[in-house]
Amino acid sequence: MRFGFVTCVQLGLTCMETIYKVGGSLDLAVTLPDDRATAKSGRIYLDDFSARHGIDLVKAPNVNDAAVIDAVRERRIDWLFIIGWSQIARRELLDAPTRGVLGMHPTLLPEGRGRAAVPWAILKGLPETGVTLFKLDEGVDTGPIVAQQRIPMHDTITATELYADVERAHSTLLADAWPGLVTDRLPLVCQDPAAGSSWPGRSPADGEIRRDLTVDQALTLVRATCRPYPGAFVRRDDTVLRVWSAVPHQPRSGRPEIVLADGSIDAVDYQIEVDNHG
Repeated sequence: MRFGFVTCVQLGLTCMETIYKVGGSLDLAVTLPDDRATAKSGRIYLDDFSARHGIDLVKAPNVNDAAVIDAVRERRIDWLFIIGWSQIARRELLDAPTRGVLGMHPTLLPEGRGRAAVPWAILKGLPETGVTLFKLDEGVDTGPIVAQQRIPMHDTITATELYADVERAHSTLLADAWPGLVTDRLPLVCQDPAAGSSWPGRSPADGEIRRDLTVDQALTLVRATCRPYPGAFVRRDDTVLRVWSAVPHQPRSGRPEIVLADGSIDAVDYQIEVDNHG
């Protein structure tokens, strides 16, 4: 079996490292050009890793570019992984590997198809979430499921903590699935395309702490949008108070206070920025 990997973030590099830890190898790596997505959360570069392991490295702005498809075909890739990549793979790329394309999604599919899975799991107050290893098709997170890893949630979990749990689950799933991959005995369980749910994308603007939020809602928003995400924020005159952690207001704490519909909260870990969009 010959394997390829597409990624541009640390989550994907962790999975690549896992492949080598379990005795596997890669024949092709694909990533973004160096000048693309430089501000992307977790952005990494594959040059050193690829050189160290003798992996052919292709850089392309779009995973569906002819250069990527040609590289997959020329190297006779059987399974191509696409992990930590925001572009949707089109049919020509899906058909390029002899066995197909595998991806990971940080929910228990079919629940939570779409984007912003980690923030949404916290915002929705789910008792558990997880990661799904699945074969990609032309839908959005609708392909057959290979395996899942469950992640328990708790009332004060932050995006930082959950993201770390998700990264560990990626590694575990990949390590567990590797024997089936190399022996061509990978289980595939079809999803019901009508089942489950889809979660919409989120933008940095969705992290605004509005005055009409309750204390509980604001604290949840802060937990859901903290690092590695852009953070919750409130605008004040010509500045932005960006909040990474917060607590219910404590008089005389000396911390920035944010007034809400039913009380207020104090920013604990925060930064003050010039408001360029106010």
